Amino acid sequence: MSGSAASRRALVVTASNRAAAGVYADTGGPLIAEGLAGLGFAVDGPRVVPDGDPVEAALRDAVAASYDVVVTTGGTGLTPTDRTPEATRRVLDYEIPGIAEAIRAEGLAKVPTAALSRGLAGVAGTTLVVNLPGSTGGVRDGLKVLGRLLVHAVDQIHGGDHRRPADSAAPADDPADPAGRAGSSR
Repeated sequence: MSGSAASRRALVVTASNRAAAGVYADTGGPLIAEGLAGLGFAVDGPRVVPDGDPVEAALRDAVAASYDVVVTTGGTGLTPTDRTPEATRRVLDYEIPGIAEAIRAEGLAKVPTAALSRGLAGVAGTTLVVNLPGSTGGVRDGLKVLGRLLVHAVDQIHGGDHRRPADSAAPADDPADPAGRAGSSR
């Protein structure tokens, strides 16, 4: 395990050209910071940066600073300026597609366009990086998913063991299983 919950560190990065320019306030980043704090992470940010290369720089800085988790918001759509997935992919050592798929699936029942999010999730060094959409609804959907798996994922990345249920194997001398093959697939 990576230590106590208080020792887990997270960074929130908001990728928004307009928020970085002061055109409007970042609303998704503070929601993520609150959600991660609720999971026991010490949270820095949100750091608001323009989309593209500044996102990559923020991610590389976070990996170098040994954050356990970096969650981004914004820049995952289809417009020409939405470049967060490309910036993220350049930093990752490997992807964890199931996380991004679960985040999209969480929103699909309510908002069919959730399928258009190109957000990624993966690991760089020992840092888990997750891209969330820029909308507050997409952020809330992403936090629901992360609430179910983030702590376990971080523990796994840091070498933690899988939790195992109590031993439920049938005894070898089970009269209903004289060959002792309970649970085997033959």
